[in-house]
Amino acid sequence: MKRTCLLLLLCLTTALSQAQPIDRKAVVMRNNPFVKSMDPLSSLTVGNGGFAFTVDATGLQTFPTAYAKGVPLGTMSDWGWHSFDNPEQYRPEEALKAYDFGHGHQELYATQFKEEGRAKGASEWYRQNPHRLHLGCLGLGLPDPARVTGIEQVLNLWTGIIDSRFTYEGVAYHVQTVCHPTRDMVAVRIEADGPKTIRLQFPYPTGQHSDDACNWEEWEKNMSSFEGRSSADCDTLKRVLDGKSRFDEADYYVALHWEGSHHYVNLCGEHPLWNMQEWTCTDRSVALTCEFLPDKGHGDKLLTFDEVAEASAEHWRDYWLQGGIIDFGHCTDPRAPELERRVVLSQYLMAVNDAGDTPPQETGLTYNSWFGKFHLEMIWWHQAQFALWGHPELLEHTLDWYFQAAPKAREIARRQGFKGLRWMKMTDPSATEAPSKVGSFLIWQQPHLIYLAELLYRAAGEGDRQRLVDKFGSLVDETAAFMYSFATYDSARDRYVLKGCIPAQETLRADETVNPPFELSYWRYAMLTAQQWRERGGKARWTEWDRLIDRLSPLAAKDSLYLAAESAPQTYSDIRFTSDHMAVLGSVGILPMTPQADSCIMRNTLAWIWDNWNWNKTWGWDYPMTAMNAARMGEPEKAVDALLMDKRTNTYLVNGHNYQDDRLRIYLPGNGGLLTAVAMMCAGWDGTTTGNPGFPKNGQWDVRWENLLPLP
Repeated sequence: MKRTCLLLLLCLTTALSQAQPIDRKAVVMRNNPFVKSMDPLSSLTVGNGGFAFTVDATGLQTFPTAYAKGVPLGTMSDWGWHSFDNPEQYRPEEALKAYDFGHGHQELYATQFKEEGRAKGASEWYRQNPHRLHLGCLGLGLPDPARVTGIEQVLNLWTGIIDSRFTYEGVAYHVQTVCHPTRDMVAVRIEADGPKTIRLQFPYPTGQHSDDACNWEEWEKNMSSFEGRSSADCDTLKRVLDGKSRFDEADYYVALHWEGSHHYVNLCGEHPLWNMQEWTCTDRSVALTCEFLPDKGHGDKLLTFDEVAEASAEHWRDYWLQGGIIDFGHCTDPRAPELERRVVLSQYLMAVNDAGDTPPQETGLTYNSWFGKFHLEMIWWHQAQFALWGHPELLEHTLDWYFQAAPKAREIARRQGFKGLRWMKMTDPSATEAPSKVGSFLIWQQPHLIYLAELLYRAAGEGDRQRLVDKFGSLVDETAAFMYSFATYDSARDRYVLKGCIPAQETLRADETVNPPFELSYWRYAMLTAQQWRERGGKARWTEWDRLIDRLSPLAAKDSLYLAAESAPQTYSDIRFTSDHMAVLGSVGILPMTPQADSCIMRNTLAWIWDNWNWNKTWGWDYPMTAMNAARMGEPEKAVDALLMDKRTNTYLVNGHNYQDDRLRIYLPGNGGLLTAVAMMCAGWDGTTTGNPGFPKNGQWDVRWENLLPLP
């Protein structure tokens, strides 16, 4: 009897403890990143999703060249773009090449060319232009990073404030840095004995594939001027590049509001234009706000440091309290604290870099990759997590860009002989398709719009769902119209096939590949969902779409293993089929189980990939994709092991960034994929009946969470 009572008491205590709300502030604050050295890979960032400001150990962008090969000190925005001159007057259509992939007509693709000539020149120009612009480096006038000692720097995730303390040649500095939640504005407070120099430098763009976007040599093309003072404490600068900066506009502006004595130093001598401006400050404490403006009259009222800090603290408090949260503090597995660190820091980084007016680039607003352009096949990895983690409004905000891009997507489909909207892969805010020998032939970005719209629908309250159907219904319909017209009917076998594409596993060729498994599964899921959206909008289902759904080819298998494609060799001995993304696992994981897939074969495939894949040739989101597959296959141990696998491309730096290699020192699709996978492992997916289905039931993973949604 006594034993029974003790067991009942234990069960009651456990139930009550699990019912208690999570101390969200404690979870967040115990994962604040600390920096104690001038480490180029430990840069910290403040931002608001559409503007970000990344700092070194001084709390400012004092040493941009020292950090150029690490996590660079970017100041980037959604609107800050630049194009080099086009003296040859290249046109986008000059980068097109005709292909015949057996769809019954020729198809024009924006691709890259090896042969010299106008086609190659046009391809290279439109691939490079426009490129994202570094808006300017705001730092202290300290010459030597080696003389910075005694570094104590922390990012307060709860308030969004970076607090930096250090010593330079015997002088102690205390710098606080914060970003306004809705304006492209950074606020700084600096305390130090003796005079202080504050410097604003404007680098000319490099136009390189992956770098810090800072060319410090092109002085004559890179001008800034002191526009004057609107008051005693406000200075305005004007920046001009080549006579233009933001597409066809001529310039942008920087407004600085000072608190404390300061003196403007004109470094230009007799020349009124230059790429650097300086101020000297004599008060022990000086504060300023620095706002980057796309046009002169765009700014609102001047703000003080305290006002920006207060707005930031309110914004981040709301973000952490209103969204999803996971507490790993009750877990006894020794890996749990590291998983929690990655999750919390990823939540912060995604909100800072990935919640803007356009889809985010792989490296967000921190530094340029692929010329600063964004990739639509990656938007799912970046932003699906917003809907699952209680912030669907951030996802919806970005999806609005698809309306702007729709005319270009409609033209791509038309010129290739298809219906509907064919979403481009690599692009910029104008939705101009960037030529690519790989990207232009991908198709798995196509269903993303449907999947993400469905996540918004599921995250919405009953009263808001019809609004979403009315808003996105036409985009969903036209997206599916392309998917239907792209599939080819094989009359000999009474089935539909997918061909003439490079699959997500990019080692396969477009002219050889037939029926890649992930794309087949995604076609079925998205077409089914599009039919549901038609019904929600009061429209009849398309009978031809149902015919496609019913007759899509099954996933190709050999010896109880799924293949990389039906057209692939009937073995995995070729390294092309064991490198890059193991996209076959996305067929069940990212997507729900479908009649096309067999759970036993998929489980065998997971085990084979686990033991034999070339893991050194993977990307950051391959690990959460593997985890999602393992969770759906009923192997939670493998799910956790995948998230924490000790591989270079699964490295997470002190600041939370997913490191890939010397070129991609940060990779936000890995962070977003981690959040999506962990949400799924907690909240499950449609049809799950157990709690935390993606975590082992060995007593070591007492994972507690709030406000997460399941995957379909």
